[in-house]
Amino acid sequence: MSDKKVKVTMIRSKNGRLASHRACAAGLGLRKMHQTVEVIDTPENRGMINKIHYMLQVEEV
Repeated sequence: MSDKKVKVTMIRSKNGRLASHRACAAGLGLRKMHQTVEVIDTPENRGMINKIHYMLQVEEV
């Protein structure tokens, strides 16, 4: 298992988004605007990040 991490910041609101997109944000641990979390770089997390890429700012750690 890789111990690489990705820093993810929510830069757009969840209001008015599809339910599946809100669920992806919750799955990444993002609850409010401008919140930053570090998640492990796995294919599952990358899929969620790719699905809501327009709401996020992503940095490799």
